[in-house]
Amino acid sequence: MEPSPKQSAPSLLSPVRIGVVDAPNRVLMAPLTRCRAPDHVPTALMAEYYAQRASAGLIIAEATMAIAGGSAFNNEPGIHTADQVKGWRGVTDRVHAAGGRIFLQLWHGGRTCHPLLNAGRQPIAPSAIAITSNPFRGPDGPVPHAMPRAVEDSEIPSLVAGFAAATRNARDAGFDGVEIHGANGYLIDQFTRDGSNQRAGAYGGPASHRIRFACEVVEAACAAWEPGRVGLRISPLGSGNSMIDSDPVNTFTLLAKEISRLGIAYLHVLRADFVGVQKADVLTPLRSAFSGILVANMGYTPGEADQAVASGIVDAVAFGRAFLANPDLPERIRVGAVLNAANEQTFYGGGAVGYTDYPCLTQGQRDAALQGAP
Repeated sequence: MEPSPKQSAPSLLSPVRIGVVDAPNRVLMAPLTRCRAPDHVPTALMAEYYAQRASAGLIIAEATMAIAGGSAFNNEPGIHTADQVKGWRGVTDRVHAAGGRIFLQLWHGGRTCHPLLNAGRQPIAPSAIAITSNPFRGPDGPVPHAMPRAVEDSEIPSLVAGFAAATRNARDAGFDGVEIHGANGYLIDQFTRDGSNQRAGAYGGPASHRIRFACEVVEAACAAWEPGRVGLRISPLGSGNSMIDSDPVNTFTLLAKEISRLGIAYLHVLRADFVGVQKADVLTPLRSAFSGILVANMGYTPGEADQAVASGIVDAVAFGRAFLANPDLPERIRVGAVLNAANEQTFYGGGAVGYTDYPCLTQGQRDAALQGAP
């Protein structure tokens, strides 16, 4: 018997199956808060923005309010009303018509929410601990974060049910799946890490209790749709929004093991702390703990991302700023073209400028890149 041919290592541009989705490449678009949804309703401009980026292996749309009254930005979208579902349907129809695939990131800000944006309502959190590391981005400028109230155990089932309802709404809006936002110091992350969760009882104390809320939300989303259409994003080392954990590797390895049993589409990991306060190798233990598709994010160049995929440490890489400024990012990577620079002044709020006006490659630029010209 002749030996079977040796399979070549995957590359950043090779196809991959992510849950139920067949992705043509492993260049994913990371969720990016852009604050261009007046009254929290997605618009035609947002549909154009996402459709422009349909060549991504998978688009993960921006953080979207799963439950009413959870606004932590100004003009971020929601998915809890009929108008919001209709608005998002306009987005998904455009993306699918352009040949793309798109998940919706479901989110609750927890203590990052503010009474200024929520009719005076006090934010909730696992413990009554306010954010002090950075100010709140208010509609009229920076202000201090509000002191949250500790949510009661009896309220948690309704929060979980809210994520399940949002999952069903995302399905009705035409998405291919959902990503549960368990990162960046928002409500699920606040429960998971011991710097923000100092409660006792079923949802506080040891890591096995602190991960319970995240596991219940993910499990509810799987039951509302199917596991192959659900992902989870985590940021074990992120220190923004006054976040820290005394043992992030152990905490998030335990979480990865628990959700691995559910057979979800992917685990999306921010591999580092943007400001470098906490440092550790989280990808290696998470790769061992999680049996499904592992997606990494934060600071990758195309070359480093390709090497990471080829090595097997991750299965795909999500790009944020690079995709924001380069709607044709996979093609630019393929031909080795120079990337557009992102305009930070237009990241949050505004109109088409710095949103839908970033240029794609011209044929001349494509040919020059293939020939190695600067």
